[in-house]
Amino acid sequence: MLTRKQHDLICFIQDRLADSGVSPSFEEMKDALSLKSKSGVHRLISALEERGYLRRLPNRARALEVLKVPERPEAKRVPTPRARPAAAPPQPANDVIEIPLHGRIAAGVPIEAFEGSTMLPVPAALLGAGEHFALEVAGDSMVEAGILDGDYALIRRQEVARDGEIVVALIEDAEATLKYFRREGAMVRLDPANRAYDPQRYAPAQVRVQGKLAGLLRRYD
Repeated sequence: MLTRKQHDLICFIQDRLADSGVSPSFEEMKDALSLKSKSGVHRLISALEERGYLRRLPNRARALEVLKVPERPEAKRVPTPRARPAAAPPQPANDVIEIPLHGRIAAGVPIEAFEGSTMLPVPAALLGAGEHFALEVAGDSMVEAGILDGDYALIRRQEVARDGEIVVALIEDAEATLKYFRREGAMVRLDPANRAYDPQRYAPAQVRVQGKLAGLLRRYD
């Protein structure tokens, strides 16, 4: 069952798509639902995705697909601001969400120790459903995966991983590392993406997955 805000948002998005064929921006959704910030819109969209009402189209900053619409009295339809003409091309969205920046991935301390640190503005299109945080990459152990020193790794917080996924792993509750996750018999193997480094093997009890790589941000000085 949807909350009132979730119900109003999915109806507003469906109305805008029906009127103009273009998804509303985060700013328009925030104003339509009288929310204080766009982060509230992001949480509502993530909840609707998890419940199967909504899907974000990949590689497009402003593209939402409504999969199903709840029943609603016509009188409760959320007022729709003036829509762009259907023939007008979609305008690029600049929706930004702030997520916690927890420090450098090779800092040698548990990620929990970074709680309450600074926030990093991230384009909403780079993030899917779930809770996210960011880490600054230190070193060259993942260069062959396109992850360079100084990049910001955008991590979806989760405690499980499948073979071949790039994860943040906490080793013996002391050292955090960004590596490919694989199972090798009774062991866990953490693979670098640099032939100059060797894989690391641990007993499962020694490794705790803290999140999965969801995206990257890179600075160009």
